[in-house]
Amino acid sequence: MKRTSAALGSFAFLLVTPGTVCGLVPLLITGWRRPVESQPWVDALGWLLVLTGAAVLLHAFVAFAWHGRGTPAPSAPTERLVVQGAYRHVRNPMYVAVLAVVLGQVLLFASWGLFTYLVVLGITVNVFVHTYEEPTLREAYGPAYEEYRENVPRWLPRLTPWRGAAKRPDDRMRRRV
Repeated sequence: MKRTSAALGSFAFLLVTPGTVCGLVPLLITGWRRPVESQPWVDALGWLLVLTGAAVLLHAFVAFAWHGRGTPAPSAPTERLVVQGAYRHVRNPMYVAVLAVVLGQVLLFASWGLFTYLVVLGITVNVFVHTYEEPTLREAYGPAYEEYRENVPRWLPRLTPWRGAAKRPDDRMRRRV
């Protein structure tokens, strides 16, 4: 797939999927109504999570189009395993970013309904990753994905970026988690 096609497909998927999960559903739950009184530190943390999550999400979508030459959509997957940028720190930066955005909204809107949605979303994402995404990636990318999976955590980002054995032969035998 050409990068232009991949970028357009990724952008469309970004609008539909995370747009619904992080935008439409929270809107329907909260009506974008904020509490009359809130703690400034809670608001600051909420905005930090929303803005950081949105930035990581955008970065991850660009990485899919640019490095993987594909989209996050199962119907148009990447041609290459994407292990650049945020993917060097955590295997699922898109999901982590989406959950961060929704958690930030929970803090900003002080909504128990949105908190419940976040819990259900987190469980759903975890089950999806375990039952569909990881087996699919293992099948598609074989040993390259296995090495990546062994070195990069699924949910909690590692502090130092993983470089990969192909780029650093001296690290081939060393576990870098």
